[in-house]
Amino acid sequence: MLRKMLLLVCCLFSVSAAANSFTQGKMITALPDVLPFKDRVAPINDMVKDRLDNLLPTLMAEADLDMWLVINREYGEDRLFYTLVPQPTFAARRTTLLVFYRKDDGSVERFSVSRYPIGDFYPTVWQGGTAEEQWQRLAQVIEERDPTRIGINVSQNWALADGLSVGLHQKLLEYLPQKYQQRLTSAENLVVRWMETRSEKELQVYPHIVALARGVIAEAFSNKVITPGATTTDDVAWFIRQRFEDLQLRPWFQPYVNIQRQGDDTSEDDVFMGKDKRTILRGDVLHTDVGICYLNLCTDTQEMGYVLKLGETDAPPGLKQALAKGNRWQDILTEQFTTGDSGNTILANTIKQSESEGILSSTYTHPLGFVGHASGPTIGMWDNQGPTPVQGDWLLYPNTAYAIEGNIKAQVPEWNDQWVQIKLEQSAVFDGESVWYLAGRQTQWHVIH
Repeated sequence: MLRKMLLLVCCLFSVSAAANSFTQGKMITALPDVLPFKDRVAPINDMVKDRLDNLLPTLMAEADLDMWLVINREYGEDRLFYTLVPQPTFAARRTTLLVFYRKDDGSVERFSVSRYPIGDFYPTVWQGGTAEEQWQRLAQVIEERDPTRIGINVSQNWALADGLSVGLHQKLLEYLPQKYQQRLTSAENLVVRWMETRSEKELQVYPHIVALARGVIAEAFSNKVITPGATTTDDVAWFIRQRFEDLQLRPWFQPYVNIQRQGDDTSEDDVFMGKDKRTILRGDVLHTDVGICYLNLCTDTQEMGYVLKLGETDAPPGLKQALAKGNRWQDILTEQFTTGDSGNTILANTIKQSESEGILSSTYTHPLGFVGHASGPTIGMWDNQGPTPVQGDWLLYPNTAYAIEGNIKAQVPEWNDQWVQIKLEQSAVFDGESVWYLAGRQTQWHVIH
């Protein structure tokens, strides 16, 4: 079912993209629509409710948890909290205790032990009173349900599974009978699976979100923004930032732009090539790294541009070949995606195949989702092309999204065999069989005239 849905999404996106003259990173005439904040509430809440109703029961059973406690207080919320609650929710309001209980029929009862209900998602089972009475009521509802394994968000290895503060943990232990204290366990497996798994409804909208990010890059890497000899890398980076802000899209990091230039002192041993704080000149190779979050989902994208010299009508053949080599590296990487393999295994297989084809590559791919650097299998790091403990050992599951990120290095004949780095990153989803780019990928240079 998911595979068919993805095919439909890709086909629909191709039609929409063609209408906007946007394929493979070319210039677009219009960006996809962005909903006003008010109109975002319904689709976000529909996706959250769908996940709570249909995904969470499966994941709690998979993690062998009978109960899950997500405990927050205002100004110190667990980052995970915002993936569980409806919009508009800005804070935990005093202390908010969310309880998820897996019943005998496999369904999950969810409620809040708090002064306020959270919409119709979390009715409260406490009528108010003192802080002490609130914790006492939590202990009471736990005793009433008598769970065998109670998950709490504490973890030494996964940041997103470690949201329970020390103070709140101590409060829980203070009011929970010894019998149930002994049943507390880390919910990290549940949290990682919750964070990494994408639902069908989310995958319906994800291509649209990625297309927005790619579309702004296409605008930035054009004469609409760049005047050779005048525009700086900072100018382009701030154009991207401002463009997102004007669209009411939230960047999750400051956009970055750098230049590789003929005559730069580069080597195949350089970890990264390119310098920022430069004025853009004709003949420059541009690179940008951008990420946005919209409708609760985040993107991470890196693309390359070339500024034509006078008399040129296209990028030099050597640069085209280098980009094609980068695309081949992407293919090698995504061909290694196999359900049940670890991130470390995928990395090792990618390196082996790339080396056999004479491609000098570096792979540092990470999961995507509710945050940009999400939980799930790490597939290499820019400063470690060997195994990554714990995160790299995590296994690959279907219906998970990734930033297919890394670079290749190649010599460019037109630049006197100078080394150039092609740094690519595209948002994609693994459906259990294949990797799909959510809004295409760059196979042609952004050309600035």
